[in-house]
Amino acid sequence: MADNTEFELRGVNHVALVCSDMKQTVDFYSGVLGMPLIKTIELPMGWGQHFFFDCGGGNALAFFWFPDAPEPVPGVSAPRNLPDRGELLSAVGSMNHIAFDVAPEKIEEYREKLVAKGVDVGVILNHDDSEFGVAPKMQEGVFVRSIYFKDPDGILVEFAAWTRALDRPEDVRHEPKTAAERTV
Repeated sequence: MADNTEFELRGVNHVALVCSDMKQTVDFYSGVLGMPLIKTIELPMGWGQHFFFDCGGGNALAFFWFPDAPEPVPGVSAPRNLPDRGELLSAVGSMNHIAFDVAPEKIEEYREKLVAKGVDVGVILNHDDSEFGVAPKMQEGVFVRSIYFKDPDGILVEFAAWTRALDRPEDVRHEPKTAAERTV
């Protein structure tokens, strides 16, 4: 990975998401995914709760529970379905998905474990630079393998396994699009 020459960032401290039911969220992230619950906060003035889970590598995943939070809007606040089922779109300013880094040799095992726990998991995707961005099987051009699933609130979660260093000239070759190029 390239070095940041402006700020000495050490990774993601935490990502904070919003859930509809904190107990259900604890049951999923601690019970199903095995993430230890490391901090709980009751927000002042009845605003809700803020809980933190250890997601490895010194990083945390946090959730807010607000008693008056609006309901999610699939296709706006998050994708409607899993990427391997043809869905990726979410709104500007939304969080599309959270990806946890896993060892490449564990991806098949982790998919089987999630399925055994009753989680609806997509197929293993071999992300590459082909026209559709996915290879049918593992090959030299694959840079990350992943599986996608959703938490109880429909938040898209990915287990992603880097398969090579991102250090090739072709890894950064696209010109960024502008807002004027959006088709709405």
